[in-house]
Amino acid sequence: MTRKASFPPVVDEHVRLLILGSLPGEESLRQTQYYAHPQNRFWELLGGAIGIELRPLAYPDRLAALLRHRIGLWDVIADARRTGSLDSAIRDTRENDLADLAGSLPALEAIAFNGKKASATGRKRLGEGGARYRLIDLPSSSPAYAAMPFAEKLSHWAVIGSIAGPAERAEN
Repeated sequence: MTRKASFPPVVDEHVRLLILGSLPGEESLRQTQYYAHPQNRFWELLGGAIGIELRPLAYPDRLAALLRHRIGLWDVIADARRTGSLDSAIRDTRENDLADLAGSLPALEAIAFNGKKASATGRKRLGEGGARYRLIDLPSSSPAYAAMPFAEKLSHWAVIGSIAGPAERAEN
């Protein structure tokens, strides 16, 4: 079983909402991009919540758009052993220091968890410090979570738009 590692956080001092996943899947690791698998609906769900189409943008432009909307990204797991991409296959984890990152973001108001694994691990890792923020559990954007239709997932993800607000700088 190969050890896999998360990417650095995508944040700046204006981030109001931090979205946390579990650990990048195989395609994301291969491309060195968050949510790179074409069947993962993350970019469509997030774009729907903030009112812009993110999937057609080049990856650096997607990240810039998120930061303009005061949204940051990271993963709850720093590294772990895992065969394949399923959260259920994650073993021997070392978690990211979420409390340290959250404490370094002066505008942070909320932390959203993309899926059950991210929520369980993230809430545990944040501990009592998590009470300073609004904690939001989102249905997983992963194609492995097919029990909920896209439209229903989108209705849950819509809360992101009200937290992040409009872009603070003009869209390119």
